Amino acid sequence: MKSVNDPAILVESNKLSGFGHSNKSSNVYQEPVSVTILGVNISHLTQTTQFVLVSSGVFIFFVLYGYFLEAIFVQPNLKSHGLYVTFIQFVLYSLFAIIESQLKKDTERRIPVPTYILISFLTVATMTMSNLSLEYLNYPTQVIFKSCKLIPVLVGGIIIQGKKYGTRDFLAAAVMCIGLIWFTLIDVTISLNFHPAGVLMINLALVADAVIGNVQEKAMKKYGASNSEVVLYSYSFGIIYLLVALILSGRLIPAITTANQFPVSIYGLGFLLSITGYMGVNLVLTLVRVAGAFAAVTVTTCRKALSIVVSFIFFTKPFTLQYVWSGCLVVLGVYLNVLSSQRQQSHLIFIKNNFINTAINYVKRLVTRKKLAKAAISV
Repeated sequence: MKSVNDPAILVESNKLSGFGHSNKSSNVYQEPVSVTILGVNISHLTQTTQFVLVSSGVFIFFVLYGYFLEAIFVQPNLKSHGLYVTFIQFVLYSLFAIIESQLKKDTERRIPVPTYILISFLTVATMTMSNLSLEYLNYPTQVIFKSCKLIPVLVGGIIIQGKKYGTRDFLAAAVMCIGLIWFTLIDVTISLNFHPAGVLMINLALVADAVIGNVQEKAMKKYGASNSEVVLYSYSFGIIYLLVALILSGRLIPAITTANQFPVSIYGLGFLLSITGYMGVNLVLTLVRVAGAFAAVTVTTCRKALSIVVSFIFFTKPFTLQYVWSGCLVVLGVYLNVLSSQRQQSHLIFIKNNFINTAINYVKRLVTRKKLAKAAISV
């Protein structure tokens, strides 16, 4: 996984065949991918049915996640306890990851502890900053900012991994920036719950998230670690960071006191928030395996749009159509980025296939020449 605000999403393989994609160009046998949803194996169903079931699960769990998150932070008495809510999430995510690892019998640690210390620190930073930002921002504004994760990821990829990006990627980032600035200016004008501190926090969360993605990708490729391993150790180490932060900031005792006064709001909603977030992340990973990255991004983007609609319906806040237009720009930026990535992958596959075919034809010609030479000598 990659963080879960949207809990962090890690994709172990981009080589799995996508929904609607053909593998006719490859002669390599691929074993069927086992697909489970909520512990039920649905591999025997058609790919379309799998896609519908998994996509529905993504919508249900993540829309509920957004609802529970806003339900917690919309309460005035709980707004200042985002750090404690994050602590509860980390404890529960670690527990869920332990259960999942035991069920999958995947208990081996492959990535070194120092790397996990860094990853867990960044995971704490992104989730804490994201949750704390809701004290100063509306939930829809936070969702829009999180949709623009491409921008810091692009910068982080260049700095950390030395990646090179095309013109379309930078165009996508520019369109996102325009939509984001527009959305923020609207929020400044009409929202009663807006403060520049919230913008700073959510941007820090995005920067940490971008670094996490690059560090995780590098570590998983190098050591061959699984998603469940990364989740387990990232969140387990993160508990220590959060506990120290709560004690040093003096927020632990006040948070526990408030939680005792509002146990349903803190622990009840906190549990529902954590279980829906954790299940949502696993379903997104399953969706990538079933339908490919493009379909997964399409579903999660539509899910974010639905989360914003649900937020405006169930939680009172000002609304203007300019929110819609600026949000559409952000969505356009997301799709430009995904289309760019898909074209790059298609181009690489085309080059690879041409190279293989050329090599095969060369070998065939070489063998034919040798046979002709032998025949000529025998004559």
